[in-house]
Amino acid sequence: MSAEEAVSTAQLYREIARADWARLAAGMAQPLTETEVVQIRGLGDRLDMTEVREVYLPLSRLLSLYAHATKRLGAATAEFLQEKDPTTPFVIGVAGSVAVGKSTIARLLRELLSRWADTPRVELITTDGFLYPNAELERRGLMDRKGFPESYDRRALVDFLTEVKSGAAEVRAPFYSHMRYDIVPDAQITVRRPDVVIVEGLNVLQPPPAPNDVAVSELFDFSVYVDADADHIAQWYVDRFLALRQAAFANPNSFFNVFAKLSDDEAVETALGYWNNINLPNLEENVAPTRHRATLVLRKGASHAVESVLLRKL
Repeated sequence: MSAEEAVSTAQLYREIARADWARLAAGMAQPLTETEVVQIRGLGDRLDMTEVREVYLPLSRLLSLYAHATKRLGAATAEFLQEKDPTTPFVIGVAGSVAVGKSTIARLLRELLSRWADTPRVELITTDGFLYPNAELERRGLMDRKGFPESYDRRALVDFLTEVKSGAAEVRAPFYSHMRYDIVPDAQITVRRPDVVIVEGLNVLQPPPAPNDVAVSELFDFSVYVDADADHIAQWYVDRFLALRQAAFANPNSFFNVFAKLSDDEAVETALGYWNNINLPNLEENVAPTRHRATLVLRKGASHAVESVLLRKL
């Protein structure tokens, strides 16, 4: 981080050391069992009970407070305007690089938030469902840029979140299969006015592509960016690729089954090729530049553990 970036960060955020953040959990009951944490943890993640208690339990409480305050503000505004209370779901965006652990964090927040009295019904949507189908990516010459902003149907995602925020009784999102590596036709995820909707994805904090367009992030009430040094993420990406080779890639129905029989050296070389040619450029060009747009930043160290928290100043 340059000196200029450090000054800008200090102006926008209050930085809270891990130990100080952990103290905020004092007196909070741990609602999850070790078995539940293991089930939530993604392949390659090192999430444990200590990390849940010291980092994510206080974060979930903060989010529940924001959700409650937003609901009260909506009700007060409706009363002032002499309108029916238009209470709608509180929408949280979770952004960050491939392999940084954002999917695990999104799943964990869904479970933790659902245990607070103000937010019992929580839905999770990933932006993978808004990728263009592979056939369309092929047609546009974008298969090698899958995950870059232009590979998503941004308009469909904006329309989905607009319906959610408008209080629609039922809103449907496309379903993406990691096994097929593609959108599944006629399969959908249905959201029915929950208390909270979590939207997880690489590019959810992107600015609008044109001045008159709506950014996805404009429809968020709160956003989280998961941050880490690119070299650390690269190692996590390689480690995850090696683990997947023995797990999901071994399934003969998997799109990635071709990688299952690679030797260790071949697998590392292949993973680094994908990282250096696709994921690192996307991180540097598109994902990392949106970090300053987040309400809260979780900074991870080499061990995958959160070392500090940056909370945007009100």
